[in-house]
Amino acid sequence: MNEKPDDKPKWIPFEYPWDDAPLDLSFLYEKEKPAGIHGFLTVRGDKFVFEDGTEARFWGTCLNAAANFPPHELAEKVARRLAKFGVNMVRTHQLDAEWSTPNIFQFTKGKPLDNTLSFDPRSLDRLDYLIYCLKKEGIYIYLDQLTYRKFKPGDGVDAVDDLGEAAKPYACFDPRLIELQKKFSYDLWTHVNPYTGLAYKDDPAIALMEIVNECDLFTQQVTLEPYRSRLEERYRAWAEEHGIKVGKGRIDFTKPTEPLLRFFAEITQNYYKEMIKFLREIGVKIPITGTNWSRCLGLLYSLTVCDYTDSHCYWGWGENKPMVRKRDIFGRLSFNRLLDRPFIVSEWDEPWPNEWRAESPLLVAAVAAFQGWSGVILHTYRYRYSGPVDHMGGVVMGGGKHRVLFEAPFIDPAKFGLFYHAALLFRRGDVRTARRTIGIQIPEDMIFKPLKSMAYGHPGSGVIALTTISERHRVGMILPGQTPTVDKVISPTDTTLVVECDEDVSSDTGQLYRNWRKGYGWIDTPYTKAAYGFLGEVGEIALKGLKLKVTTRFATIALSSLTDKPISESTHLLLTAVGRADNTGARYDAEHTYPIDVGHGPILIEPIEAVIELATIYRLRVWSVNPEGFYTGTIPTEYEEGTLRFEIGKTWPSMYYILQRA
Repeated sequence: MNEKPDDKPKWIPFEYPWDDAPLDLSFLYEKEKPAGIHGFLTVRGDKFVFEDGTEARFWGTCLNAAANFPPHELAEKVARRLAKFGVNMVRTHQLDAEWSTPNIFQFTKGKPLDNTLSFDPRSLDRLDYLIYCLKKEGIYIYLDQLTYRKFKPGDGVDAVDDLGEAAKPYACFDPRLIELQKKFSYDLWTHVNPYTGLAYKDDPAIALMEIVNECDLFTQQVTLEPYRSRLEERYRAWAEEHGIKVGKGRIDFTKPTEPLLRFFAEITQNYYKEMIKFLREIGVKIPITGTNWSRCLGLLYSLTVCDYTDSHCYWGWGENKPMVRKRDIFGRLSFNRLLDRPFIVSEWDEPWPNEWRAESPLLVAAVAAFQGWSGVILHTYRYRYSGPVDHMGGVVMGGGKHRVLFEAPFIDPAKFGLFYHAALLFRRGDVRTARRTIGIQIPEDMIFKPLKSMAYGHPGSGVIALTTISERHRVGMILPGQTPTVDKVISPTDTTLVVECDEDVSSDTGQLYRNWRKGYGWIDTPYTKAAYGFLGEVGEIALKGLKLKVTTRFATIALSSLTDKPISESTHLLLTAVGRADNTGARYDAEHTYPIDVGHGPILIEPIEAVIELATIYRLRVWSVNPEGFYTGTIPTEYEEGTLRFEIGKTWPSMYYILQRA
């Protein structure tokens, strides 16, 4: 067991409010309210653009399962709290999950559910009101469709007892399952929200959707009868049409050949096109994608019939290892980025209880802005809609050594506590987009080449050129027939840019730097400056106008202007310093990957000790801010020849400090 009894002698309580925020930065985004003020979301090149020409950038989080159906009074609190942190998109994930109470089909358990053909009116009412509250606060909706639906006998589908959640991957090709997806979409998109007065299809606050979550024919096997035999009939007809000889023996879809991969791509594209055509016919106007994970080139090729691409990525799943020390951490996401259309990340996380998770929010936001991605969404905010919570907990996902807990972020100082700066980095555009664009040209024969492991990131997946490039230049994939504007085209196996980065990587804008050997990085822009990682081991960090000398071994320290002036000229700034955070009394297994005892409240944080020197034209007062947002005391400062010098972590220790003109 990993109790570390002497590891937290100086840690202090930081009782993060579950229904409010320590600081309210929503005043920075007032012109963006209500959501939909700029009209419907459209696609223009590789950007999402509203009808009035405003470019859209979404910094968000997921609401999972029952969290999408809160009581009205809690919906109002959730929406206000998210807006205070700078969130402007919520993905309504797992609306259809049977294991959730409530879900879109059933409000309470106990009554037998024979089918999933209609929505529970109480569930729908709560979802309606939540969307209304989010819209008022300037928060857009990413509306999921098929995610975890468990089909029932009354739905009229074959082998219903053996179909898994969302009927993957049979939902991609079976006519009855597709018919049921269309009915679900019709009922949802044509439903009139009584609180907004608009059908979902007519509400510009509902901005994005995917057809099916994490589903594909390429890596999820077709074995269940009668679906397998029906797909074989279609394959034989397809093969005959294309002059391909097929033996008389049973087709094994688990061992794809080149013809099978081409068949999978055509089936998948036909599925997407059929669903998109239906959605357009019923009046859905917004951008649509098919599915949302980086699996293989065949799936990526299939997504070319969609408006945008999307992907998911998790760092340290079931591990307690820092991502800052990993060489390639964004390749999996960039793998699913096509340079001729928008890209969004609808799930990312470095899940608790990973001790080093405070490294991730600002790094993810910075790289997303640098890449010119259109949105980044944390998984997840909450799974439940219950009331007061004073400690981190979660829903277990995975098993064995690969267990992780999701739900802690909404009350986690080390994760959500950094959302203020992350939202500014991404939404305000503090980080500039890369100067150069590198396109990775994928030959057609590689798209349909059978591999031992189809998924990116596994040995033999082929695209090794992505390693480290996402933090150096703007990068994306170019498939046959695409002609995006790029500065350089390289092959998937070109390692020229990879070998140039032996132990560290710098962005071509000079604003981002990361050293995986030493385990730290920094972000240096006029409006936000930050350093993260094992700062106590690297000595002084000198950015433009800011010097940090950190004593605490691991920390993230960020400074942002809260005015329209750069940091050196601003009269109002936010400084956040946070590293490790945990529940009181939490105990873990030997690898610190899973809690033996989650502990209890209050949440504790390790005070970050650092000496800070800031170049500023003003003599600023530094206030320590407690979890309730109250100023608890001033930090002693020295101001001489345009440099403000002060020390944090000893006098009035906290994680938040407000700097204001004296």
